[in-house]
Amino acid sequence: MVTVAVPKERAPGERRVALVPEVVARLVKGGARVRVERGAGEGAYHPDAAYLEAGAEVVERGELLRGANLLFTVQPPPEDLIGALEPGAIVVGFVQAHKNPELVRALAAKKATVIAMELIPRITRAQSMDALSSQATVAGYLAAVHAARLSPRFFPMLTTAAGTIRPAKVMVMGVGVAGLMAIATAKRLGAQVFAYDVRKAAVEQAVSLGAKPIELPISAEGEGGYARELTEEEKRIQHEALREHVAGMDVLITTAQVPGRRAPILLTEDMMERLKPGTVVVDLAAESGGNCVLTKPGEVVEVRGVRIYGPLNLPSELSVHASEMYAKNLFNLSSLLIEKGAFAPKWEDEIIQGALLMKEGEILHGPTKALLGGA
Repeated sequence: MVTVAVPKERAPGERRVALVPEVVARLVKGGARVRVERGAGEGAYHPDAAYLEAGAEVVERGELLRGANLLFTVQPPPEDLIGALEPGAIVVGFVQAHKNPELVRALAAKKATVIAMELIPRITRAQSMDALSSQATVAGYLAAVHAARLSPRFFPMLTTAAGTIRPAKVMVMGVGVAGLMAIATAKRLGAQVFAYDVRKAAVEQAVSLGAKPIELPISAEGEGGYARELTEEEKRIQHEALREHVAGMDVLITTAQVPGRRAPILLTEDMMERLKPGTVVVDLAAESGGNCVLTKPGEVVEVRGVRIYGPLNLPSELSVHASEMYAKNLFNLSSLLIEKGAFAPKWEDEIIQGALLMKEGEILHGPTKALLGGA
């Protein structure tokens, strides 16, 4: 019988949990043993009693990994869990190796096998396992909600006895999953929404949600649905065109990121100087350096009357639904790791191969191996 372990997340501010009781019950029904650390679900409002009712064992941290085949986490596992891993066990969760090289070295030293959820291939078969997309959906929703909260203006058009209030102009820069959700949410709140992305297919999706496109003579379609890095000439064209557009906006939501690299700067100092007082910037790329030159990760700062918010770990704020979506991503992935209640990883499957950061201590992911000097 396979044993799945779920720890209480210890990272500061993290309220999500890797598995919710509903998903635990499905795993137990399929023949798995699920062991949950006491208090693991508190941040997502799932008491220990709910896990017991779902068929899980609720244990103290020191007992969590005894005989465990799978460790399901949200954040990268801390040192105490790495040290307690059983030989042959698989760690499954977000790792973000480019931000945590020492952690990757510790996992390699333990001869661990690690499936990084951020490396799940963006192919049709893997859509139900794509945790980056599920958590980006949460972040995009909250980006629009926070923008409305921080803005000194109404989002919708209002006709009142005191006159007509014009709708806020919201521009979303970077129209991936988070950007599309930000567009949809801002539209629901009644704003006039504009969208910009260097990928034409992404802009078409934004238009389908009711956004007005900001079109530039640049196309930068990359691999896996991401944008490729722009050339210097493309960056110059982008900067000149966007500088005119951003000046008329009330809210700017930026989401542009490049996997494993610093986020591209979209809002430069001279562009920020053109923003009118009362404008709000919500920078979803704050964790990877920020799309705005004035972003301070985790803070709301005000410069020349412009508020800039660089939120960190937004999905944790919506811990109930973020955990539910992530747990379902893990459950769908578990079909490639568990068969009839037994531990049976399908190593040759393209999804497992794509997401396998390391196997028995050997780093298989090319960019991570290069980062660590070929370790």
